[in-house]
Amino acid sequence: MRIVIPGGSGHLGTLLARDFQRRGDEVIVLSRNPQLQPWKVEPWSRAVFDGADVVINLAGRSVACRYDEAHKREILESRVQTTREVGEAIAAAKRPPRVWLQASTATIYAHRYDAPNDECRGILGGNEPDVPPAWHFSIDVATAWSAHWTRCRRPARAR
Repeated sequence: MRIVIPGGSGHLGTLLARDFQRRGDEVIVLSRNPQLQPWKVEPWSRAVFDGADVVINLAGRSVACRYDEAHKREILESRVQTTREVGEAIAAAKRPPRVWLQASTATIYAHRYDAPNDECRGILGGNEPDVPPAWHFSIDVATAWSAHWTRCRRPARAR
């Protein structure tokens, strides 16, 4: 399989790329700072999406920072913009990938044990007792990010 991982140069992307490459898959990581790896690491290019089997988008500013206004703006803008660019590249592909995965945040969903949470049936969190204020920002980012790729109905907010 041909797997494209935008933003795959971080911890999670490296683990995924390593595993896919060991399985014999062709891996292309798109990075602002390409570095030598056993798999391909390239700067952004729309061409790599054409003919890919899978796209796993991990791109966006790291959340490992203080949530001041500047960082929050960078997190939101970088994630929404890269998702838009990935979507446009896939839409322009003559042979688009069959699978497009987005890594967002588990923080978007309400803490629950009664049913699984996913983009089609999940319940958005934020209203549970003792929710940390930072979770509201994460929920807003994930909601904005997913608005550019999900085809499911929007999950309801927890009450």
